[in-house]
Amino acid sequence: MSIFLFPSGNVQLVITNNTDNTTSVTDFLLLEFSDVRELQYLQFFVFLVLYLATVTGNLLIIIAIVLDHHLHAPMYFFLMNLAMVDLGTISVTIPKSMVNSLLNSRLISYPGCVAQVFFLLFLIASDLALLTVMAHDRYVAICNPLQYEVIMNQAACMQMVAIAWASGLLYGVIHTSSTFANSFCSNVVDQFFCEIPQLLKLTCSDLYLVEVGVLAVSVIIVLGCFIFIIVTYVHIFTAVLTMPSVQGRQKAFSTCLPHLTVVSMLVFTGVFVYLRPASKSSPVLDLMFAVIYSVVPPLMNPLIYSMRNKEIKVALWKMLNPKHCCKNILAEFIP
Repeated sequence: MSIFLFPSGNVQLVITNNTDNTTSVTDFLLLEFSDVRELQYLQFFVFLVLYLATVTGNLLIIIAIVLDHHLHAPMYFFLMNLAMVDLGTISVTIPKSMVNSLLNSRLISYPGCVAQVFFLLFLIASDLALLTVMAHDRYVAICNPLQYEVIMNQAACMQMVAIAWASGLLYGVIHTSSTFANSFCSNVVDQFFCEIPQLLKLTCSDLYLVEVGVLAVSVIIVLGCFIFIIVTYVHIFTAVLTMPSVQGRQKAFSTCLPHLTVVSMLVFTGVFVYLRPASKSSPVLDLMFAVIYSVVPPLMNPLIYSMRNKEIKVALWKMLNPKHCCKNILAEFIP
């Protein structure tokens, strides 16, 4: 049995098995943005502002869709689920980092690390699945409008959302269990939250098969969804360009471009982080892209959709206007 002392006054008790050089880790040490106390406070307040802005923006989207009956349509039902995913995604990583900065700590418990990995993978996979479903919804609405209500009925929308959440759950369970089935030789994670690429660097097992498995599954899922979305939008833009009405083309683009922007932002940042060769890893780039894919999409999604969508802007204005807000609430809860 060995006791290891770490910087910042953290003490870690690790039970060592000398026969196979493995350790039983009870806690992990996360990467701190700075060891200067003033900068830690600055990081706390910056993350606090980003977190509150993200939570506020996504909650406004959810409440607006629930209260405004004009938004009780499949596209906005999917958007509400996307906002729920964004709320969960940023809540998995940012609050723990803020607490650690405030307390001048780097510790996260083993169960806490497992929970971070699972929920982050679960939510990101659900996010991608929902974006894929939303692409299909736009395709039906623009390329087959006469059959839209039949194809995208309430039962079908519920099934699609259930499949999206279930696929994210399965993805999270598989990769979390395969990651933590390994033994760890160290508990120092070079990231401000528990992230699979960084955790794999700490394992004592042969990482080759684990990394190949993770990469193969991730490539198949991400590229499959991305190719489906791209092919779908090729058909959509082809149909839009043949529309005789300029107003119709503008409305179609206003609903499609935000979605395509969100998809690109999620896929490209995620691919860079998870599929980049370990030999090309850089701590600064790892930290920067981790912030981008875990913070920026949940923060930007409400802005992207509200700025490009007239119905969302109208619903938000009504909700934030006291007179209209009271009417909407009364209409929603009083028959």
